[in-house]
Amino acid sequence: MYSRKAPSATWRHPVWSTARKDCVGTALGASKVWFTMGHGIVTEVFYPSIDIPQIRDLGFIIADDQGFWQELKTLPDPHIDFHDPHVPLPTTTHHHPRFEMTFRVCPDPQRDVLLIDFTLRGDNAMRPYVLCAARLGEDAQRNHAWAGTWAGRPVLWAEQGPFGLALTCRTANGDAALICRSVGEVGVSDLWQDFHQHGRMSWQYDEAGPGEVALAAELPRSGTLALGLGSSKEAAATNAWSSLAQGFGPCLNLYTARWQAWHASHPPPSQLARHLPAAIETLYIRSANVLKIHEDRTFPGALVASLSIPWGEASDSLGGYHLVWSRDLVESAGALLAIGAHVEARQVLTYLISTQQADGHWFQNQWLGGKPFWQGVQLDEAGFPVLLAAALDAQHALNDIPIRDMVFRALRFIVREGPVTRQDRWEEDSGINAFTLAVVIAALVEGAPYLDDKARALALMVADHWNTRIEAWTYAKGGDFAHQFGVTGHYIRVTPADILRDCRADQEMVPIKNRSDNPQLAADKQVSNDFLQLVRYGLRRADDPRIAESIVVMDGLLKSDTPSGPVWHRYNDDGYGEHIDGSPFDGSGVGRGWPLLVGERGHYAICAGEDPLPYLQAMSRMTGAGGLLPEQVWDSPPIPERGLFPGAPSGSAMPLVWAHAEFVKLCHSHLLGYPVDRPVHTFARYQGLRPHLDFRLWTLKERPRDIKADEELRVLLPTPFVVHFGHNGWRDLTDIPSEDYGLAHLAILPTRTMTAGTVMDFTIHWADGTWLGEDIHIDITGGSA
Repeated sequence: MYSRKAPSATWRHPVWSTARKDCVGTALGASKVWFTMGHGIVTEVFYPSIDIPQIRDLGFIIADDQGFWQELKTLPDPHIDFHDPHVPLPTTTHHHPRFEMTFRVCPDPQRDVLLIDFTLRGDNAMRPYVLCAARLGEDAQRNHAWAGTWAGRPVLWAEQGPFGLALTCRTANGDAALICRSVGEVGVSDLWQDFHQHGRMSWQYDEAGPGEVALAAELPRSGTLALGLGSSKEAAATNAWSSLAQGFGPCLNLYTARWQAWHASHPPPSQLARHLPAAIETLYIRSANVLKIHEDRTFPGALVASLSIPWGEASDSLGGYHLVWSRDLVESAGALLAIGAHVEARQVLTYLISTQQADGHWFQNQWLGGKPFWQGVQLDEAGFPVLLAAALDAQHALNDIPIRDMVFRALRFIVREGPVTRQDRWEEDSGINAFTLAVVIAALVEGAPYLDDKARALALMVADHWNTRIEAWTYAKGGDFAHQFGVTGHYIRVTPADILRDCRADQEMVPIKNRSDNPQLAADKQVSNDFLQLVRYGLRRADDPRIAESIVVMDGLLKSDTPSGPVWHRYNDDGYGEHIDGSPFDGSGVGRGWPLLVGERGHYAICAGEDPLPYLQAMSRMTGAGGLLPEQVWDSPPIPERGLFPGAPSGSAMPLVWAHAEFVKLCHSHLLGYPVDRPVHTFARYQGLRPHLDFRLWTLKERPRDIKADEELRVLLPTPFVVHFGHNGWRDLTDIPSEDYGLAHLAILPTRTMTAGTVMDFTIHWADGTWLGEDIHIDITGGSA
């Protein structure tokens, strides 16, 4: 008999934890359900009309109704088998001395339904139980749940607002097969708490909520479970039983056929199997699957960064990595381009065009529909979409997509905002960063052909100027690391914006925000691998002495050797990772090695004429049990009780789509002999060499105190202005109005006629008659520019 309503959360027991996620699948076609599947658990199921996950997790308990019970996901080392590497449909088998549980998870390609086909073998006393934590709508605390019937069949329901969920089951002969059912509140009256307190399923509540609700039922020893989603609980139940009526086999066949057709239209290069080991080819195919899986079906071209939540077992994050970052998105699109998936790459571009903000930038990250989540500004995220548009055009795959307006607005934002970024690519600190500089310089060059004459000239002028200043802004000569590693200097992780006015700004402290104890390190005491992008994009040669010496420092500080191979940290003293004892990151911790950075190091190896195969092999060995690349791997002594082993995935996000994209690109780059995503016009313009210019820019951010006698000073500001100009105490005064160059306004001062020792005087008057409020004095010095 059902009691009416489950107890609510006046206090809480521990909640069942989210398993580390090792396998991923999705429907390919009409269905819009996404999921990740791990050690006996399905997590983060999505519904097309809303951007957030619709369940927190779905897992199984095996019990004998006599006090023995085993949560399936806590069993070690499940066997995961992919019958066809082209189809993300793993068969997972969990072994226990008393039983064996096998299941397959397949989204219905035609409906918003997830099917789980399961079989329990062994001790006949054992019965399987399903438990599912619903998370419908934007407020996980306002869900309702019921145990009821629909069209005469038992069903478990959850609903909030216009979103419904239904869980139902059938046997092989088609009979409805949910046996004992209950709903409850997570941490109080859910099935896990029932087993924890009583060793068996003793509660049978028919209603729960509003709150964070859970659904549970006893299942037959074999059958098919359906998790349906819809605009109401009834719609979800209709979807779920429609799939069950069709059967698991037909859904599986259609799912398989669509994946095989997709791969047939994007076959791997014929040289791949000849030049790379089988394990790398397998990960290449799986990585292509990961890219396709993470694309939304309601918003084509929107790929979330991961279907996982980093350290999800300890996090209640609503967003996790279920969000779109334009940087991750374009990095993924670059891999899609490499495999020949032009349709998907174009969809990424049209999605980006549709979500560009009026001033030209993109949100730091956003929900799939374009609603912002975090709203920081990262300059590279304004440059990456321009690089994608240019890359598509270079492959004659742009088709009829109009990009001029997008390019113009993005480059105008870059010119007016740069070279300082409010956040680096790791979303932590403002300043000037080599990776960001490489991206925005390349964007200015790649985007220039799509601009009118003056705007094109200005974009190239700014790109050239920033390129010449890279070392002045991001390279530290001497210092502790130079002495430690026997080099003359090294590139800096991020330099405070004051470097534009003061060459000593690299001595300023740059906070490490993910450390509980800020180590108070100056900018020149922080090193990352971000400078490698200068080589990858053709701004510097691999054998440039400053690059080569920075490699020595980077390897010395950031490299860890693991049983899987070498791996690199993001920067020294990083705190984004588990704590020393292996407990989850909780706002602070100890940074670990990133397989993504192994791929970036491999791309440098290609540019340097070295063999990238060791880096590909290392990445392939750093995957989890389901063959997915994690955000980070553990690189400290093993902690078996926490499942942490050197060179193996940590509790961070897995899969990280960017890491899989990097692996795909490294495979193609290996075959080509140069980076597959190297911007065409940028490499042609610079060939790895710093340009020599005969001018300097003056902006409100960058104010040189002196220039060479044969250099021209160019004043660049966002709005119209007049330069009130003289020399040596305001002699020979003249007014020079700015010209509109589209991206900004420019005035060129006649400084080349001035001799060394002259002091140039000027100030700015705006078009509305107001004054800058200060006088500027610049010394003219001797020597050639």
